[in-house]
Amino acid sequence: MQWTSVGEFFAMGGYGFYVWGSFGACALLMLVEPILARQRLTAVRQSIRRERLADQLEQGNK
Repeated sequence: MQWTSVGEFFAMGGYGFYVWGSFGACALLMLVEPILARQRLTAVRQSIRRERLADQLEQGNK
């Protein structure tokens, strides 16, 4: 396909909203997913630390 103007390019033959909306959603998810994964990893590490500390305290009281 050839476009004669930037407006035609962004309109994508009438499918621009779908194309650019899909592209934007994908880009947003690709940015957000690593942030959420890092938060989950941090939460798991903190949970493991708490469990180890609780086990150490429990063994120390025996």
